[in-house]
Amino acid sequence: MPTITRQPATVTPAPTAAPAMSFDERLALAALAVDARINTEPLDLADVIRGPVEIPPAPALQPYRTPMAALLHRAHTRVLRDGWCPDRLRDEQGAVCLIGAIRAEASSRSAADACTFLLDIIRAEFDPTAETIASWNARQRDGHMPARILGHAAGRADARGI
Repeated sequence: MPTITRQPATVTPAPTAAPAMSFDERLALAALAVDARINTEPLDLADVIRGPVEIPPAPALQPYRTPMAALLHRAHTRVLRDGWCPDRLRDEQGAVCLIGAIRAEASSRSAADACTFLLDIIRAEFDPTAETIASWNARQRDGHMPARILGHAAGRADARGI
């Protein structure tokens, strides 16, 4: 029987490992690698930028499905966009009062209904002594309150389903 001789296993020495790098050293090395890949050639935008681009206005969001709530919301948006004036339907700069905003956004019948509803909201939740929308509007000194009342009334009309 032949004898099988086995050659002794040769042990290859392990490659000498680089010393362990700290986290900061690895970050610095990564930053160098990224910097090496960045194209530093200046970018010529002369043929790309042609002038101001006119952005079309965003479509008005209509958060309410009921007619009166939608009307009051449109009036609210008009006061925010055009400004508010206390003593007339519309001033020279285009600012409107509460009634002017409602009339600008509605037909005559729906404007009367919305004004009646708005006066009820003013009396019930803000000023029980208000005789008319015009008198309440004229007493306001802060331009934010009329816009706020229109937004509030739109929410109330939507909650009531009108």
